Formats: sequence, C-alpha cells, structure tokens
Amino acid sequence: MITRLPILLSLVGFITTFAAHADTTTTTIYTSGTEGYHTFRIPAIIGTPNYVLAFAEGRLGGQGDSGDIDLVVKRSNDGGATWSGLSVVLHEKGYTCGNPTPVWDRDTKELILVLTKNRADSHEGRILTGDDPPRTVWLTRSKDEGATWSAPEDISATTRKDDWRWYATGPCHGIQLRSGRLLIPANHSNSPDHKDWFSHVIYSDDHGKTWAIGGIHQEYTNESTVAELADGRIYQNMRSYRQENRRRVSYSSDGGLTWTDDTTDDALIEPICQASVLTFTPEDTEYLLFSNPASKGRNKMTVRLSTDGGATWPSALELYSGPSAYSDLVILPNGDIGCLYERGDKNPYESIVLARIEPKQLEPGSK
Repeated sequence: MITRLPILLSLVGFITTFAAHADTTTTTIYTSGTEGYHTFRIPAIIGTPNYVLAFAEGRLGGQGDSGDIDLVVKRSNDGGATWSGLSVVLHEKGYTCGNPTPVWDRDTKELILVLTKNRADSHEGRILTGDDPPRTVWLTRSKDEGATWSAPEDISATTRKDDWRWYATGPCHGIQLRSGRLLIPANHSNSPDHKDWFSHVIYSDDHGKTWAIGGIHQEYTNESTVAELADGRIYQNMRSYRQENRRRVSYSSDGGLTWTDDTTDDALIEPICQASVLTFTPEDTEYLLFSNPASKGRNKMTVRLSTDGGATWPSALELYSGPSAYSDLVILPNGDIGCLYERGDKNPYESIVLARIEPKQLEPGSK
C-alpha cells in the first residue's frame, strides 16, 4: 500500500494561529471532530531536510485507545507556520494502528515510521491479561520525506519476546546516533500488574533492515523517550508507575544495550503521562530539552532545559496552564524549538498544537 500526500501548503481553513503563554506562537494542526475523525491523539514530530512532519492517531469511533484508529500526518515546508492537508499513512479496517515513532536516517535520506498494531476489538485490559492477542510491531518507510509510504513491514519477530503482551513504541520521535544506529524507545508488559511493565529500546545498525531488542529497564516503567548526549551516553526518560508523580531516568554508555539502574528525577513532576526529550546544540553548546504536563494533573504543558545532561533543570517555560497531555519536541529550520502537544479548554484531547519557542526564552535566568 502506498499513500500519497495531498498537494502541500494550500492554506487549510481550520488551522488557527494565536499567541500562547510566554509570548510563544502556537498553531493548531489537528482539531478533534474534523476531517472525518472523532479525536486526534498521540502526537509525534520530526524534521527532514525540507519539511517538518506532525504525526497523530486519527481515532474514528471515539476518544478511547481501542477501536479503528489510523496513523495520519501533515507536513510543513515553512518551519511550522502553515501545514498541508491531512494524509493517511496507515489505515487497516478492523485494526488499531498507533504509537507513531518516526526517525530520520541521515545516511540513506529515508524517513522510517515505527508503530504498533492490534485488533480494533482488542482492549488494553484484555491484552494485558493475555485474553486478547498481543500487540505487534511494524514499520513503514518514505523515500520522499513523507509524501508517499511503503507497505508496512512486520518486525515483531526481532523486537518483542513471546511473553510480552502490551507493547508500545514511543510515542515520540526516535533518534539516529552518531554511529548511525537507529534507536527507538518502547515499552512492554508481562501482566496487568504495573510491577510487570518495563521500558526498553529497539535498535537497527543497518538502516532499518533488521532490528534487535536493546536494554530493558526496571519494573514500573512505561512510555519513554531518548536523547544522545555530547559525551556519547544515551539518556532515557520514562513514565513511572511508582506513585511518586515523578519521572524515572537512566543512562547508557554502549548505545542502548545496557543501562544504569533507573533513578527518580525529583525535579520532573508528572501526572503519569508521556513526555519528550531532545538534544539541542545551538552554537556548539549542548542542552537537553524536556516537555511534559508539569503537574500531578494533565495540565501546565512545560518545556525545561538542562545544561548538564539531565542532572539538573535550571530553566522552565510554561507553554499553557490549561488541560494538556502528550507532547513531542523538534528543532525547527530557523533554530527555534517546536513543541507539538495535546491541548484543550475542557480536556486535553480537543486539539494538537505546535508551539514555537525562541531559544532565548529558555535560557537560564530568562523571564
């Protein structure tokens, strides 16, 4: 199956732009209840040489995580100011296609989208108990920066173990290491008990032709995100079910094959939700960025900056005080920081928006 994107950059009527908190500019990309979908959720964003691509799950029958769900994308060729019409990357009747995790291969100039699938009539609870079949892992490729996509490939045989039940890639961008390795954050479960939930990574050293399972983290961890630091270590930041309302973090010195023991980062408050990290290197100075709803509830979408690889977070910028949930980070073509996140007035799932942040707004000590 090959999916073609509509002609780009005709202005789409429902896209709105408005001033957000802290003088950031925010553009609405997806609005729930439009374009044939009940709800848009689970944002992921990535830049290619000529485009910025914003992925999401297009949920057809309702707001929930089960049912018929498509993977959709919009593209921008002006740094996120305007966006194309919606294109369906993957639709399979009777299936949930979700957890978009894109990665750009700078060597092959290919965009790879890793994702998961399960039957639309399978519910997370029954997958967790083993009463419904486990989730499977797939990928699709684009050689033209997201205009068309290849038929999906099932990579489950090398990316999941037989006793793993629930499985999720990302959801957020993956990364390519300096070595060329493609690294995808993921998680899996062995039972409904949170003690049997684990973050892990999968990786490819041959541009996505073959895949393997990397290091597996300690229990009570879930959706995660990764970044490569200046010293070559990999930083993984994880959703935690330890009832601490804080993120768990870990480091790898061997490209994600093994990890330090997970620790709690007391500075990173969370409502038990997804988050995103990204390395940012303006003028050869390395920073680590982090986005999440910085609260015990799903609100207060915030971007933080670390100057020491995630050891401390001296700067934070609240983008929106209201309902907000999943997010993903990208560096835009002009050097600004982009944060794609779920946002609403009454609940977080009314829209997916892109906030564009000038780096000076996140400098330690800035107002």
